[in-house]
Amino acid sequence: MVFIEKYCLELLDEPETGRQFIANRKTRMPSCYWKAYFFMARRSGVNRIGGLDMKVTISTLNEMKAGGEKITMLTAYDAPTAKIVDSSGVDTILVGDSLGNVMLGFDDTLPVTMEHMIHHTAAVMRGVERAFVLFDMPFMSYQVSVEEAVRNAGRAVKETGCNGVKLEGGGENICRVVRAVVDCGIPVCGHLGLTPQSVNAMGGYKVQGKAFEQAKNILDESLALEAAGAGMVVLECVPWKLAKVITEKLHIPTIGIGAGPHCDGQVLVFHDMMGLLDRKPAKFVEVFAQAGKLMRRGVKSYIKQVKSVDYPGTEHSFVISDSVINKLEGNKKGKKK
Repeated sequence: MVFIEKYCLELLDEPETGRQFIANRKTRMPSCYWKAYFFMARRSGVNRIGGLDMKVTISTLNEMKAGGEKITMLTAYDAPTAKIVDSSGVDTILVGDSLGNVMLGFDDTLPVTMEHMIHHTAAVMRGVERAFVLFDMPFMSYQVSVEEAVRNAGRAVKETGCNGVKLEGGGENICRVVRAVVDCGIPVCGHLGLTPQSVNAMGGYKVQGKAFEQAKNILDESLALEAAGAGMVVLECVPWKLAKVITEKLHIPTIGIGAGPHCDGQVLVFHDMMGLLDRKPAKFVEVFAQAGKLMRRGVKSYIKQVKSVDYPGTEHSFVISDSVINKLEGNKKGKKK
């Protein structure tokens, strides 16, 4: 095994040799070498080997938890954004039902439909090569019955090409849904704590799990989701010490949003962390770039240059022969006579 590790490390240092290694994958290269090569590449932070992207899978995410490597997740709702996020190296993309608030102008996520989600997730998939993509099951697409939930999860995968689905809650009914969807071969991500689809029942967007009974319920539901076959779980707006306990007890990755630093990974809404929305960010949001301000400056500059006829210039325009123009103008004058 030591020899295999040494050989794989040498390959990672020699891209050309790595490409030859890739080429030999389906011929004479032993599978133990191949598996060790890719495992060590991931541990080394390598996202491309021999010119090929390493696709993130549910197994990759479990390996990252086991190895102590933090998982990154961002939302995306269209192909250009997905391409930026994916090519930057994010591990997981969530096509969230938050598109209702962020993209469609709704007050909350409740009006979002399967058709909305399919449309946007299909667009995201056209911009992704590497990241693991999750389809957020919208309100009432999985709560009515197990059969309807399985049918809608199947639609999500078949009609978009996504890699898994996410759904909220962890009670008995939801766990039955998770088990049935997983049995169909579809990875499932759970979602506990503040679950936006239940905002009316919760009485608003509030931190969940501060009191013992509520904290125990979130912990119990996280264990139940894991037992039902969920591949990961999002913990939203829960105290960081509770999230730490849950993360330590689960074998599957936890993805935090407003749940502190001890989760196995973190997720943010792309438009929040890029400063694109005209709203005060939540306490847990870090604005990593003021893209909204930059875009406004660009739009204002465009307006100013169009008004002053500084744009477009001849360098932005296409040419035509003067003889053609002269003929056109001559014909025009002739008609006037």
